[in-house]
Amino acid sequence: MTRIRLTLAYDGTDFSGWQLQPHDRTVQGDLEKALGRILGHSPRVHGSGRTDSGVHAMGQVCHFDCPPERADIPWQRALNSMLPTDIRVLESARVPEMFHARYSATGKIYEYVLWHTREFCLPQRRRFVWACGSVDYSLMLAGADALLGEHDFAAFQNVGTPVKSTVRTVSDISFRTGLSEHETVWRFEANGFLKQMVRNIVGCLVACGRGRITPQEVRGLLKGRNRMAAPATAPPQGLSLASVLYSSEK
Repeated sequence: MTRIRLTLAYDGTDFSGWQLQPHDRTVQGDLEKALGRILGHSPRVHGSGRTDSGVHAMGQVCHFDCPPERADIPWQRALNSMLPTDIRVLESARVPEMFHARYSATGKIYEYVLWHTREFCLPQRRRFVWACGSVDYSLMLAGADALLGEHDFAAFQNVGTPVKSTVRTVSDISFRTGLSEHETVWRFEANGFLKQMVRNIVGCLVACGRGRITPQEVRGLLKGRNRMAAPATAPPQGLSLASVLYSSEK
């Protein structure tokens, strides 16, 4: 069998996340159906990780195996002709059999978009931002400083997928202006993320920016390892998986 790697973008609004669900529409499910129409059978697609319901992607990576005689299919064009318009294949490539979209990854970059006026939110942006209102960016960055480096992020993990360790290393939290003067795009890079970890961090940083908790209290949350003591989870629509990192690409 030949292994094919795909890079995907999708609007997660109308999906119940990445992972197959028996009765709900998912990105993995739609992709496997499209592959089935091309190959005559539906190969299992392995993603770099799960995205939750309503979460988007600009650089989700996945792989599947196909017979060698079908490996030269122009996968990007073929799949985009079969897939619904809220999923698109950005790149396709043959990769060695030892490549695994999830286990070969060395890190990920997520982006979260905040909308900073409560007077209105552009209709074109409402599916992709959290209209959180005004915040103090300096307080948010001070709170972010407490999260940089290697820590136990148990306080920022929601109940879900079991993991061997809740220790992760966050190498970057930064922001830039978005598509509108009312937007900021927050960037999060780490060697891995726990379930809803980015959304929980965003909820915490917005609470900092509103003056509801102090940066010092963020350090206390890390040490306390108690999810119930932390601020509420940010909504899903502002979050997007920007890219997946692999050692061969550094």
